[in-house]
Amino acid sequence: MEKMIAFCGIICTNCPAFIATQEDNHEKRREIAKTWSTPQYELKPEDINCDGCLVRDGRLISFVRACDIRKCGIERNVENCAHCPEYACEKLAKSHERSPEAKETLEDIRSKDA
Repeated sequence: MEKMIAFCGIICTNCPAFIATQEDNHEKRREIAKTWSTPQYELKPEDINCDGCLVRDGRLISFVRACDIRKCGIERNVENCAHCPEYACEKLAKSHERSPEAKETLEDIRSKDA
């Protein structure tokens, strides 16, 4: 499968939720729901369905569907944020504090495009 890179730089095809969805693996969904749940935000196995951040009409986990970075990327019609003229905006910088590997992915794309 070809690598899918989300707008923010996360590699969707490496995401456990994406993998569990593509494999239709209920046990993996159960494990992910347990791991990703917090006291404020409980996930159920049936919540773990995601075809990747770049899909427009596919299955998306609720927090992906609500993602401001994803919405912005769709509005700007960019492949991912590495191709945005306003790279790296405040929203993206905040996201990369939690996910430095996503920043590395986008920086790598930008260096190859330069």
